[in-house]
Amino acid sequence: MTKLKLDKVANLDEPTDWPTGWRKWTPAALFKIALYFGCCLIAILTLPNSIWDQEVAQITFVIGGLGIWRYGWWFIHAVRALIYGKIVYPKMRDQGRKIWDAGWRPRHMHFMMTTYKEHRSITEKVVRSILREIRASGVPGTIWLGSSDRFDEDIIEDFLRREAKDTDITLRIIRQNVSGKRAAIGLVLRAMCRLPIDEDDLVVFMDGDFILAEGAISRCMPLFKLYPDLQACTTDEEVICIGPRWIETWLKMRFAQRRLAMQSHALSGRVLTLTGRMSVFRARNLLQLEFIRLLEADHLEHWLWGNFRFLSGDDKSTWYYMLKHGAHMRYVPDALGYTVEVIEGSGMDRMVQNFRRWSGNMLRNGARAIKLGPHRMPFFIWWCLVDQRLSMWTMLVSPVLAVAATLLQGPAYLASYLIFIALSRMLLSLFLFGYSRRIQMAYPWILYLNQLINASVKVYCIFRLSKQRWSNRGNQTASNSADALVQRAQDAMANWCTALATVMLVLSTVHYTKLIEIPSVTLLKSIAGF
Repeated sequence: MTKLKLDKVANLDEPTDWPTGWRKWTPAALFKIALYFGCCLIAILTLPNSIWDQEVAQITFVIGGLGIWRYGWWFIHAVRALIYGKIVYPKMRDQGRKIWDAGWRPRHMHFMMTTYKEHRSITEKVVRSILREIRASGVPGTIWLGSSDRFDEDIIEDFLRREAKDTDITLRIIRQNVSGKRAAIGLVLRAMCRLPIDEDDLVVFMDGDFILAEGAISRCMPLFKLYPDLQACTTDEEVICIGPRWIETWLKMRFAQRRLAMQSHALSGRVLTLTGRMSVFRARNLLQLEFIRLLEADHLEHWLWGNFRFLSGDDKSTWYYMLKHGAHMRYVPDALGYTVEVIEGSGMDRMVQNFRRWSGNMLRNGARAIKLGPHRMPFFIWWCLVDQRLSMWTMLVSPVLAVAATLLQGPAYLASYLIFIALSRMLLSLFLFGYSRRIQMAYPWILYLNQLINASVKVYCIFRLSKQRWSNRGNQTASNSADALVQRAQDAMANWCTALATVMLVLSTVHYTKLIEIPSVTLLKSIAGF
């Protein structure tokens, strides 16, 4: 990695002065948006329009109906996020600030950090941000470092000797003897159990590439005093991408989506993930053997792949434990941290691998969370989990319908469909702009590609839940441990299931559009002579 790229991290000055509220809607941004809609209007008026022709009108109604359903669901999330961000959370924030300003502090600050051969400048920036938060709080702190290599330990030890002479901080290194982040976290938690940690102590889970912004801790911890039933919270993130510009834009758009969704979910007193980048937990949960074992050896019993362990997704395991036990969880939108994404090699490969990891973790945990039922969580949260599994299929229906209509009607229908995508995704992007640091006109098309690729990857992953890979943590891979013959049979069955699902989706769609007619059973019997 070049020094120029690393300077992007080393020279980061938190908090960055991003424009907020109406300040981001500059005349230049408004002009670009108006120009975008103007181009769409010109295309509507000048290009041939065949969407209401008799043979494709039904297809248009289906695409429009799916759009109304999906955009209506998006609008519900947007309204809920607005209520949480503008009404509910500001009251929580003000009450928490009063508690903090009045002098309340946690007894001790615990930071559980895992790292794996991270770049020195990133590690030092992370530890410096921890030191700043400990100094600002005025209470002692401990960094619990789960590591697998002396390289990271030396960097942190050396940095603390140089920079932490005036800080009451203890570094406890727990060297893992089993590979993987989950093993590292489990060993750290077991080490915590051997020391006198109070049940109401607060423990910050964070990755070794997550840089705390100023005041992140002081915004989270008073909420645990304010709400005695609060068991965990997660925070806002912004990305520092060291890699291709288009990957950075894509990640920033995903973080904008995350802010909107997190605030919507938090209105129900739950979230859909306790992000491994940074979340804060009440220690009483972390000291439970059930919690530790779930993190160390979370697994799934699958009809095809048998019993297999999870490789990544430790944040989903902690979340499932909390959800299962009815824990109160929150999102803290003004507690910020910077996640560092170092993209080396193919950006497209990294993008697909990220999708496979994120989607796989969601699919592996979503099914068992749904089985808990709406009586174990607010109904809205339960339905969000159900919707995640529905949307992966409905997202693929529209493009298949559009292709079918194009074959029936010609390129004019495809042009009309692209105009529909341009308009609809820009309308969705207008909501995202409210949660993005900057207004970027690439969002509409990146959003559509994000949805399309994500849905396709989910369909692929749902039949291969045991296949796991973690590119940015030593390129770890995991699969079932069956012998070669059984594994080939399992792979063949997964391929068959994927092909069957894809063919059924396409056939049912084109049959519905009357592009082809599927023979009835009666016709088949008459042909066969029965």
